Amino acid sequence: MDDHGDDFGRWLEEPHPGAVQRTEEEWEQIARYVRHAGNKIGPALLLCLPGEPQECGRTAQQHVLAWPAAVKAAAHDAPAADASTTQHEGPYLTR
Repeated sequence: MDDHGDDFGRWLEEPHPGAVQRTEEEWEQIARYVRHAGNKIGPALLLCLPGEPQECGRTAQQHVLAWPAAVKAAAHDAPAADASTTQHEGPYLTR
């Protein structure tokens, strides 16, 4: 059986000729941007990139592929959580 979602090996070993090639430093910067966005709208993502205090052993590229799912999930939950906890005043929404 294939381990879906955690098998990046084939993508990393056989680059597509038309794909943009990035350095590890570029992947780290992108991962930091994604983490920053995720931390603004949901639970804090760990400081687990290579060289950080809670390093998990995965590459920055793997974080860039995985963290957007956390951002998307937090974005889907944000409107529902906001509507249940925020008191709105004005003509648009009354409780």
